[in-house]
Amino acid sequence: MKSDEYYMKLALQEAEKAFNIEEVPIGAIVVMQDKIIAKGHNQVELLNDCTAHAEILALTTAFQHLGSKYLPDATLYVTVEPCLMCSGALYWSKIGRIVFGAYDEKNSYRKSTGANNPFHPKTDIVGGVLEDDCSILMKTFFQNLRG
Repeated sequence: MKSDEYYMKLALQEAEKAFNIEEVPIGAIVVMQDKIIAKGHNQVELLNDCTAHAEILALTTAFQHLGSKYLPDATLYVTVEPCLMCSGALYWSKIGRIVFGAYDEKNSYRKSTGANNPFHPKTDIVGGVLEDDCSILMKTFFQNLRG
């Protein structure tokens, strides 16, 4: 079985795709039984769709791949802590595990929910995996944006 760091590096590759097309650089992959079943990166600007977050796109691909609306045996790896919208989708997906890289004090689910956990009660959450790498990509993006 591959490590969380291994899969987060792959999620970072997805984030770099977003970075290269001038999207907020967040990447996500969905893994089940040590196999990647879905990938996604932010495409909000490209699709002109505020819901086109990496997590949502990866979840949609995973649902289609499995022919199921639930992912209790899957793990989502995402480079930045999920926002409230993505947390709602993750809740309804019943995903088994969420692993994220960088914490997001401004836009994460924690800002809106406080101490309440918005995820399914059976979902395990791990934060801070390759946090520095994930944070640097975000900081670089926003520094470049500001000129």
